[in-house]
Amino acid sequence: MSKRKNTVSLQVRIIHRYLGYFLAGIMFVYALSGIIMIFRDTDFLKTEVITEKKLAPNLTARDLAPIFKKGAKVIKQEGAVLYLRNGNYNQTTGLANIKKMQLPFVLDKMEKLHKANTNSPLYFLNIFFGVALLFFVFSAFWMYTPKMPVFKKGMYFAAGGIVLTIILLFV
Repeated sequence: MSKRKNTVSLQVRIIHRYLGYFLAGIMFVYALSGIIMIFRDTDFLKTEVITEKKLAPNLTARDLAPIFKKGAKVIKQEGAVLYLRNGNYNQTTGLANIKKMQLPFVLDKMEKLHKANTNSPLYFLNIFFGVALLFFVFSAFWMYTPKMPVFKKGMYFAAGGIVLTIILLFV
């Protein structure tokens, strides 16, 4: 029986090791994009991009909301020009200048990967990555036998991580 346990333990360790190597790149991307996403409500690492669009003339602020998105609130109006938080719109000509803060191309792609949902083909990768991380969680407990001191010490660290997570969830 101990021979079989040892074999299962050894197989789990091998899978854990090579899956870790395989996922190293994507773990780097998820970690970096996760850190960057913490600052998504700021302009950290973003550059201003101004686009000029020809819209229909005589649109109201309500009509402009889907185009200007969060910056659709009219700040002031000078003649036919409406000034919004993130641009302006000329009601006579229909010409709109829209300012948007964007991450650099690669960081933007990384963030989209991180936020992929079922409408994106990337969600399969997210599911695979989530399942792989769950495997890491559970396989860590098969890395060593429960009799070994390193396993017992690992249980203290696991308990500490669980307690810290619970505290952070309710703060």
